[in-house]
Amino acid sequence: MDVQSPLEALVQPAVEAAGFRLVRFRVTGGKRKTLQIMAERADGQMDVEDCAKLSRELSGVLEAADPIEGDYVLEVSSPGIDRPLTQPDDYLRFVEHEARVELKNPKDGRKRFKGRIAGVEPTAVVMEVVDEKGKELQRFAFDDIAEAKLVLTDKLIEESLKAKEGAKGPH
Repeated sequence: MDVQSPLEALVQPAVEAAGFRLVRFRVTGGKRKTLQIMAERADGQMDVEDCAKLSRELSGVLEAADPIEGDYVLEVSSPGIDRPLTQPDDYLRFVEHEARVELKNPKDGRKRFKGRIAGVEPTAVVMEVVDEKGKELQRFAFDDIAEAKLVLTDKLIEESLKAKEGAKGPH
């Protein structure tokens, strides 16, 4: 995994103190930057009220520390159903689901792979990849992954709907 930036080191504890888990942290743009914070509650959910709450909390922290030069936009969002996979725990949570992985450097002449998450090791994810040769297990070191995200499937949608219902609790 990449080394944490000073800005991310400021944001992550504030996200956790507000009761959320940081899923993805990104700064994009040139003159006017966008600070993208993707987060979720412990149950994996994140609704509009949660985003608003976290945005208020982070605005206070960022205003006090003033870590970004010039104008910027703070964007707080949910990871969504076809969420990015950024931590080993994400892969573990979604074993048996399909994912797309893009590597920093080519492996067997390819940088992009799609397949079922078959397992997680301490430093790598194991995926069952289907290509012209058929199915084969591929091991991708977490340090070699540039980006990864879940593939939207019926199974993923079904599990997401069940999780939302469970998060709402009895009415």
